[in-house]
Amino acid sequence: MTIRIPRRMLWSRVVSALVAAALPAALVTGDSSLFDAGHPYGVSPPIPRTIQGVHTRLSDEVEPWKIARTLQMVQQMGARWIVELFPWAYIEPRPGAFDWAHPDTVIRDANQQGLEVIARLDFVPAWARPAGSTPRLLPRDRYPDYANFVAQFAHRYRDAVRYFIIWNEPNTSFEWGFRPVSAESYVELLATAAESIRKAHPGATILPAGLAPTVEHSELAIEDLTFLQQMYDLGAARYFDALCVHTYGWKFPPEDPPRPDRLNFSRAELLRQVMERNGDAAKPVLITEAGWNDSPRWTKAVHPGQRILYTLQAYRRAAREWPWVRALCMWVFRLPAPAHDYNDYFTFVDTSFRPKPIYNTVRSHASEWIR
Repeated sequence: MTIRIPRRMLWSRVVSALVAAALPAALVTGDSSLFDAGHPYGVSPPIPRTIQGVHTRLSDEVEPWKIARTLQMVQQMGARWIVELFPWAYIEPRPGAFDWAHPDTVIRDANQQGLEVIARLDFVPAWARPAGSTPRLLPRDRYPDYANFVAQFAHRYRDAVRYFIIWNEPNTSFEWGFRPVSAESYVELLATAAESIRKAHPGATILPAGLAPTVEHSELAIEDLTFLQQMYDLGAARYFDALCVHTYGWKFPPEDPPRPDRLNFSRAELLRQVMERNGDAAKPVLITEAGWNDSPRWTKAVHPGQRILYTLQAYRRAAREWPWVRALCMWVFRLPAPAHDYNDYFTFVDTSFRPKPIYNTVRSHASEWIR
């Protein structure tokens, strides 16, 4: 469909662009003064010049002031990209009955802080799946319902959100509804969703789901490199505009060399090589999950000091050595409530908004990864 932009909004964007051109690089990566307060959901800020981003995990944060505070602290840390899950089940709890209050708040507040929103869209409502099944199970005959949801979302936020992720880690049975994983089934879903989004929001950047880093080959999981190649073999390239990557460091430093049989931060290079072999090198990569954990009781964790060092080195390496990376979003900025397990040790601030040492250190180095 043709989307008409009101003259006032168009003029606002022109002025914003002129202002951005005159600002220092450190500011145009995100500035709340560029927020168009007259628009109900805000307007996407200028494309960030920094690669620094985080996953914000606000989908279960119910208090508006906590949403606003989270995004303010993200901006103050220097990040200008956020990844956020917008659960289909929360937004359309009954067929055709949409509740936009929570996503309106998150997206408006993010734009007000000059943050680029990468919207992940999944989590199936009860009415669209068999009784007693997991919210990650989407039957094939419900693909049109999902496509309608993502189109509604993309049209509503066509001026406020540019990036859309279709599903999450479909190369694992857990994220595919405890069914055998299938690149063919996922590519069909991606194609259906991409067509709907592009009709509703011609300027959208469509991202395939970030694949789970794994070396497994079974009905429960398929190695990410293999699954991505299967997607290309099925013609998936025409359905996405940039690649979404998950690449955790675990116990290895960021410079640990990439190896097909090892899960480390450098695995992103192997996924990039798959893109290049398939003639898709012109597309950028957005790393939407990455990071290290400093739990004292988890076998995949590192010492808190190592976590800080590795995080700084990862941002630095991606900014300087990987020109194909547009954003590096660490998991996870804050949780809405304590998890009481290793997940609490991925965060940058605690549930009470107390900054951890990693927050302050990353903030003090944020200017290093502005391009």
